[in-house]
Amino acid sequence: MGINKVILVGNVGKDPEVRHLDSGVTVTTFSLATSETYKGKDGQKVTNTEWHNIVLWRGLAEVAEKYVKKGNPLYIEGKIRTRSWDDKDGIKRYTTEIIADNMQMLGSKQGSEDASSSAPENAAAIDIENIPAEEDDLPF
Repeated sequence: MGINKVILVGNVGKDPEVRHLDSGVTVTTFSLATSETYKGKDGQKVTNTEWHNIVLWRGLAEVAEKYVKKGNPLYIEGKIRTRSWDDKDGIKRYTTEIIADNMQMLGSKQGSEDASSSAPENAAAIDIENIPAEEDDLPF
């Protein structure tokens, strides 16, 4: 038994790429950037950005196709999935994706009416810079 649950709040890195499968199912993919900022041992501000590959299916994919644009702040819930394939040279490749089952557009009333979510209303207001940390505390 296990739990595979991911919650992300970040900014869309590129306009969504939309595909309509032969079966009529819509799938939308885009990158989402999450950043954290902290002060290093030297007192300088350090920002780490992590890029996530987001995959949306069916109705959620259609909402993203209409309303999600590069730079939009989003709340995403889903599960993490790693898949592999052989490239044209026969080399095994891997990718890790977030299969989203919940999305909320942050920072605009239009988006929040179009996507369902249980995201906290203040999700975009989380300021990790002001979370107290030990001097030697590193985020990895």
